[in-house]
Amino acid sequence: QVQLEESGGGLVQPGGSLRLSCAASGEFFRIDTMGWYRQAPGKQRELVATITTGGSTKSADDVKGRFTISRDNAKNTVYLQMNSLNPEDTAVYYCNADAKRYRSDWIINNYWGRGTQVTVSS
Repeated sequence: QVQLEESGGGLVQPGGSLRLSCAASGEFFRIDTMGWYRQAPGKQRELVATITTGGSTKSADDVKGRFTISRDNAKNTVYLQMNSLNPEDTAVYYCNADAKRYRSDWIINNYWGRGTQVTVSS
């Protein structure tokens, strides 16, 4: 079982910054790609950014230049630095990760955190 625990959410004014963290714990052989998704009220869950073990990143067009994803493989932790926040960024942000449970497995399982609320308001 792999658990993903998000932290760092909260209330911030427009133009402000926030840093999210997500730490993976439990029993696993290896954590592979990690990422952040978000879901605003009345909308579908959408991709924010992903990062591979080697550090290759992808991000949604509406967050490029404002959000930066990074990771610390030694700590099994992924981060999301959010700058120049807009009210439109208000959502529950979910951590996501691919992991191999055992070395002998060829199957990559996908896991979700419970989410952390980010509210951008005047």
